Amino acid sequence: MEVLFVGIGSIGTRHLKNLHEIAEKRGMELHADALRSSLRPLPQETARLLRNQYTTFDQLGHYDAAFITNPTHLHAHTMAELSGRVDCFFIEKPIFEATGYDLEALGLGEYQKAYVAAPMRWCGTFLALKDKMPKLKPYSARVICSSYLPEWRPGVDYRKVYSAHKEMGGGVTIDLIHEWDYMVDLFGTPLECYNFKGTYSDLEIDSDDLSVYIARYPSMLAEIHLDYFGRQYRRSIELFCKNGTVTADFGAGTLTLEDGTVEHYEEPVNERYIREMEYFLDYVQSGTGESVNSPAMALDVLRLTLGE
Repeated sequence: MEVLFVGIGSIGTRHLKNLHEIAEKRGMELHADALRSSLRPLPQETARLLRNQYTTFDQLGHYDAAFITNPTHLHAHTMAELSGRVDCFFIEKPIFEATGYDLEALGLGEYQKAYVAAPMRWCGTFLALKDKMPKLKPYSARVICSSYLPEWRPGVDYRKVYSAHKEMGGGVTIDLIHEWDYMVDLFGTPLECYNFKGTYSDLEIDSDDLSVYIARYPSMLAEIHLDYFGRQYRRSIELFCKNGTVTADFGAGTLTLEDGTVEHYEEPVNERYIREMEYFLDYVQSGTGESVNSPAMALDVLRLTLGE
């Protein structure tokens, strides 16, 4: 299998390692190349997983799959350049930094296989909640994702990463698009939605660090809170139902049911990425039609996230 990585930052490296691990377990021959903005030396453990490192598009051949893991604002240009040279795309979330892109013009039409990253959908706690959803009838949903941006990438100056810069596609509103992605997966698109966002903390960034939504569905209301400044990591959804509250705590790996029973799904964070990669490899090798999170779907969620 011939694979290209465009961008080898923290998330690209994670996907590269997971891809090699799964390929080895499956006995699958794998060759991975990287297209980089410079040939600054990579850590040895990363470099050894790559066959070639390139800096220009004209050096590339044809690939079975390409991982678009460079900064969000470069995604569209990258995919346009690779159009016709890649059989299947893995596009890191969010798909773009804005919604005004023409998927057909970028080569992402109905015949192009592509999947947009949605790792929260592969979290053990979320999978357990989704399995129970048909029997739940929530009146209200309350979602929160609160974390401290300077601690996201140990050893990296948070002021220099894309999250800190609006022009690079940063900002909590789309950086934490996971929350809206899994809400749409669970409940579909709301009838209407209101969003307030801005920069309120003392973090040295020009992107929004707080985004709050109120959304109306046919039979419930939903609140979503996203921030970059919470010192205590919180990521959960509470569903207020007739017989009690169901709480999926993604940080703790627990699911509390209406009767107070607590189910445990604790696991290393990388497990969700492994499940996602397993799905993607199956899709590359034998999948047909749209993926479970196609570019069109991801663009619709982005429009919702940005209040468009």
